[in-house]
Amino acid sequence: MKSMLNGLAIFAFATAAAVAQAETGVTPTTIVIGQSAAFSGPAQALGNEMRAGAQAYFQAVNAAGGVNGRKIELRSLDDGYEPDRAAANTKKLIDEGVFLLFGYVGTPTSNAAKPIFTAAKVPFVGPFTGAESLRNPINRYIFNVRASYFDETEKIVNQLGGQTLDRIAVFYQNDDYGKAGLAGVERAMLKRNLKIVATGTVERNTVDVAAAVATIGKADPQAVVMISAYKSVAAFIKAMRAAGYNPQFMNVSFVGSKALASEAGPDGRGVGITQVVPFPWNVATPVVKDYQAQYTASTKKEDYSFTSLEGFISAKVLVEGLRRTGPDLTREKFIAAMENMRDVDVGGYLITFTPTSHSGSRFVELTVIGKDERFLR
Repeated sequence: MKSMLNGLAIFAFATAAAVAQAETGVTPTTIVIGQSAAFSGPAQALGNEMRAGAQAYFQAVNAAGGVNGRKIELRSLDDGYEPDRAAANTKKLIDEGVFLLFGYVGTPTSNAAKPIFTAAKVPFVGPFTGAESLRNPINRYIFNVRASYFDETEKIVNQLGGQTLDRIAVFYQNDDYGKAGLAGVERAMLKRNLKIVATGTVERNTVDVAAAVATIGKADPQAVVMISAYKSVAAFIKAMRAAGYNPQFMNVSFVGSKALASEAGPDGRGVGITQVVPFPWNVATPVVKDYQAQYTASTKKEDYSFTSLEGFISAKVLVEGLRRTGPDLTREKFIAAMENMRDVDVGGYLITFTPTSHSGSRFVELTVIGKDERFLR
């Protein structure tokens, strides 16, 4: 009896030690991840779509038994696309013990979170932003799945140049996001010995575009590259057309393509948008076929979009990293596993991370809003 009691005591001690040493946010049955995004306010469509796409994949993974026996639990907090709220949410999520952070929406919000998660050594995966501030210099805790705004604006300026449109203006959100996009346009223009003919700004989460319309309209540009969210971009397009200006309007992907088409209505027809994920209606691409099936099963809807597909792909990349890490899941081992992903095919979409590059993809293609708010490639 004494030896049995001693054995039980040793077992209890070993179990307690193992629990004490377990990584934050990881239990024998769960992996808890945190997200801060806009689920209210003028940019709420972006956060809601990003989360819906990610949840569709996580639910499918959980239904199949999880990752190495653990199910994923996503905790999402609303920041309204405001940096101070994103910072507070990040502290709260880390204090509450998430394993990592995932699927943040926006440059200013991600930048506000960066010093917090970096100091805490918490991985930050798949943010919905292409800003260089999250790429260079490299931060070992940040893993960007999508292409950068530099990649997108290079594609836009190259396309406009091919159409012999070189009088280009920029309408941008007056914050980290807008300035990141502006820097990309300036960089692409400089490569071609061109200068931006005019700029106009709008404040985040507002639609006061009158001054920007007046300034940019006066320059009579052939094209306007827009770096803002869907409500302000739609307001700008409508105001420009009402004032008699009809340049070629171009956007980077963060605008929220589906929401922009809806907000702009008939005025959105012909507006160009770069995309950093495959066409969500092309089921010939394996990841799109999976996305449509799992998204519909999760939401009971078929309202597919580029943003929810990005959430789905980012979730798939995250899960691949977790699987490669193995059952002994720690943050440091997860980072090492992610940094060893080379040309990983997640369904017609290749991802590569290395210790010196945490930018997983450079995929960019152009789309146009067509008739009845439908998209054309």
